Parts: sequence; C-alpha cells; structure tokens
Amino acid sequence: MGELNRVVAHYLTHKIVKGTTTDFFPNRPIFHLVPASGPTMEIRCKDLKALFFVRDLNGNHRRRDVRGFLNAPADNMHGKKIAVRFKDGELLCGYTLTFTPDREGFFVFPADPGSNNQRIYVITASASEIKAGPAADAMVQKILGDEAA
Repeated sequence: MGELNRVVAHYLTHKIVKGTTTDFFPNRPIFHLVPASGPTMEIRCKDLKALFFVRDLNGNHRRRDVRGFLNAPADNMHGKKIAVRFKDGELLCGYTLTFTPDREGFFVFPADPGSNNQRIYVITASASEIKAGPAADAMVQKILGDEAA
C-alpha cells in the first residue's frame, strides 16, 4: 500500500475533484482517487490539467498565493525555476527537477513557500507555454506586466 496523499485533481474541463490517493505514479496513465464522499474514482491522467498534492483539502480561501518568483534564486533543492502557463490562462511558478518537453508530465514545487500546494504534477499537454531558468523569469514578468496594464 502506498503513502496516503491529499490531492486536488484539476480536469481540462475545469472540473475539480478533491480526495486522497495511494496509487499515483507519474509513469502510469491511471490512478484512483477516493473523494471525501462517494465511491473511488478511476482518474485518467490525460484528462487532467494537473494534480495538486496539498497540505489540507480545504485550504485557506482567504489566502492568495503570491504570483511570480519573489526574487528567488535561479535554483534550489527542488531544481531550477520553471513557469507554466496553462491553456486556460493560469500561471504556475515554481521549481522542477524533472521537466523535459517530451515527457507526459513533471512535478513542480511552488515558488510560494506558504502555498497549500506541496507539489503539483503538471500534464505537459495542458500547458500553452513552459519556460525554465532565466526564460521563466522573463515569461512571468511579461505576463504579470501585461495583466497590470
């Protein structure tokens, strides 16, 4: 039996399902999610935008994650900087050890240390743009600058 993980599955259709899983592995196309109420669900990774591994399934609805990198170093123990812009416009900033463009997915550790997210498994096909290293900083500055204008 694997470790019990609290997860929030974000589908490409914008549907969100919260629950726990013990059998998620990045190299497998399916896993099972046990919602707070209801039967166990079989989840197909290709149907997801991302899978968020969280500290608390309820989160703090009043807290807003800090967007960007907060003048953070180019790399840390979680890898190099990465910025992901999803096809729905959401921006994710963090660090990764595992990104390569030809993989189906990769883990991102959030840049905001106060985030409820511990790590996020991003489905590569759900992103419209992914930049790593200095290009990640440039992408984030452009996006946040465009939003402020």
